Amino acid sequence: MRIINLPEVFASLRPPATILQPCGLPKLTYRQERLTRRDRPPMADSDTKREMLRHTVATLAYRGAKAVRGAGDSFASFKASETTRTPAQILAHIGDLLDWALSIAKGNETWNNSEPLVWNKEIGRFHAALKSFDDYLASDSDLAASCERLFQGPVADALTHVGQIAMLRRIAGEPMKGENYSRAKIAAGHVGADQETPKRQFD
Repeated sequence: MRIINLPEVFASLRPPATILQPCGLPKLTYRQERLTRRDRPPMADSDTKREMLRHTVATLAYRGAKAVRGAGDSFASFKASETTRTPAQILAHIGDLLDWALSIAKGNETWNNSEPLVWNKEIGRFHAALKSFDDYLASDSDLAASCERLFQGPVADALTHVGQIAMLRRIAGEPMKGENYSRAKIAAGHVGADQETPKRQFD
């Protein structure tokens, strides 16, 4: 009975080193490759998280702009029940969340409860608050809190409330169309009201 040495068999299946390794460069061992990946500067990971947070803020801008686009002034004061917030109150709360996020990032955490503005002005405040927060994230200034904290608190809350506005539009008889958001043109820094028009929407 023949005994097969598996390591030798697997080794024979590997392509020649000359195929894998560019000419003139020393071949790294598996251990050396792992050490190289592990020893990358910590700043690279921090920058990646910061850029991901900026993309999330841009996603909030895209979805928020869509949730309020085409909604009339009467929608701003719509109430689904006696105890629910109006869309204007929700949007004002989102503005407060973004102001809070900026204060956390700067190390001067502050919370304010704002009274809703006129609908169009409240929409303007939403995008202005997004820009102030994104500008700080895009700067070289240090963050006084982790990207994870900023995401799990104010940013995630704001995304939730944008969903509430979208749901209220359907209840109010002014539904917005759905789309494949993974295909949407969203880019860090693009946080104004002039978002890309969806190429394909569905009911």
